[in-house]
Amino acid sequence: MSRITPTFAALAAQKKTALIPFITAGDPDPAITVPLMHALVRAGADILELGVPFSDPMAEGPVIQRACERALKFNVSLSDVLGYVRTFRQTNSSTPVVLMGYANPIEHMGQQVFIAAAKAAGVDATIVVDYPPEECEQYAQSMHDNGMDTIFLLAPTSTEERMAQVGQLGSGFCYYVSLKGVTGAANIDIDDVAQRIAAVRRHVKLPIGVGFGIRDGETARAVASVADAVVIGSRIIQEMENHPLEQAVEAAERFLAGIRRALDA
Repeated sequence: MSRITPTFAALAAQKKTALIPFITAGDPDPAITVPLMHALVRAGADILELGVPFSDPMAEGPVIQRACERALKFNVSLSDVLGYVRTFRQTNSSTPVVLMGYANPIEHMGQQVFIAAAKAAGVDATIVVDYPPEECEQYAQSMHDNGMDTIFLLAPTSTEERMAQVGQLGSGFCYYVSLKGVTGAANIDIDDVAQRIAAVRRHVKLPIGVGFGIRDGETARAVASVADAVVIGSRIIQEMENHPLEQAVEAAERFLAGIRRALDA
């Protein structure tokens, strides 16, 4: 079992919502990725989502696309990302780390090579945007056999059949995309999200995290009223973009701490 299930169990016992920040590994500079991971934990992150830079991140809006471009200028690879997790684990053995990205880097490394390396580094789960459940049963089983989770995305357009597939194959938690479109979009309709999550829960017996479009404490608190976890990414990256490199970590930590306070209020 990964660290994710006991993390959600502990939070449920405390009647708390999980806070899951997303950052792109290597952005804005590879030297600050690990310090940034530790800073987000200090700010109240329960699970870290670490994006693997990719040249064609089809689900991402302009903010995370820019983050990928910056990281790729430093030639940050999947192997480098695993290295950041290994370094993080030297002083943090408890916070779950989820890698989020696309199939191409994993296929290039080789699925089984990647799974072994991810386990050795201390990764808890992956979200692979272009690994739909019907095409990755063997991958999910190999992840499970190595004590890691395979997290799948569901969206407002997901069918009952897809929800059932995710319910059968997914583990850790389910990531519900609150909006049609790409990351960083705005204007979440909480009533609509609540209705759709209720439909998801009929098929998926995992904690449900909601992401896309969460920009401030008010939105986060509203989402927390219907979900088990709040995922926030583009807004953190924008905070770092708005500060010089030497202030980026502090800016991200300060912003996320505000979200944590709002969730716990």
